[in-house]
Amino acid sequence: MFVEVNGVELFVDIQGEGKPIIAHHGGPGMGSHANAKAAFAPLADQFQVVSFDARGSGQSSLTPPFTHEQWVADLDALREHLGFDSFIMTGGSYGGYMALEYTLAHPERVTHLVLRDTAASHRFEGKAKATALARAQEFPGINEPDLNRIFAGQMESDEDFRDVFANIAPLYDANYNPERTAAWVEKIMFHADTHNYAFSQNIPNFDLTSRLSEIKVPTLVIVGRHDWITPLEASEELAAHIPNAELVIFENSGHSPQQEEPERFIRVVREFLNR
Repeated sequence: MFVEVNGVELFVDIQGEGKPIIAHHGGPGMGSHANAKAAFAPLADQFQVVSFDARGSGQSSLTPPFTHEQWVADLDALREHLGFDSFIMTGGSYGGYMALEYTLAHPERVTHLVLRDTAASHRFEGKAKATALARAQEFPGINEPDLNRIFAGQMESDEDFRDVFANIAPLYDANYNPERTAAWVEKIMFHADTHNYAFSQNIPNFDLTSRLSEIKVPTLVIVGRHDWITPLEASEELAAHIPNAELVIFENSGHSPQQEEPERFIRVVREFLNR
């Protein structure tokens, strides 16, 4: 369904009943509710799972601004529209940035925080680029100019965004499957304007490291051992500085343990929430 908040139409999916989980997708301008929906769908037997396309992504309105402040405001307006006094906040990758931002802005609304393959700042960008370039011989489409452009938010069009992302897509899984990766890229709705704003304007100023100690809710930090873009060190930092955090490493995963080790992923999240 579509929900109108703050002058934008958000595409929203709701599954199950019980204590609400709101799952924030990653990748502004390329992520969508479908990623979060698939990840947490098995929990709909016990929880109400809400996934949505953020402003500028998926099927939601491509209406600026694409700032962290606006995305936090949209999320809180959605919470209010759905009638939740509080909820379980989850986010992966860039969605983890937004989960952190929301929890810090509205601590009274979040009962538990689940972070997957994310970071508190952009300080690991250099390592991510080095990791990618080290595999350029294996995946010839990877090159430094395109890496610099995608990290700087300089995509020339939706098609350019798709082409550049397709070249780095093999990096995301620990066990690369060409057919699966191609099918994944084919399904993505690319919105270059959203991505460009997020990475050229938001990311240079994104650093919540000094505020992690303010997060008081029980927090689960999940990361794939072979994550190239938000490496293990980023999750270790989160777990070390959030007072009530526990870290779980998925040894056979890259950036998406929810896809590469789905049964364990759900088991770990469910056990955490039930505790």
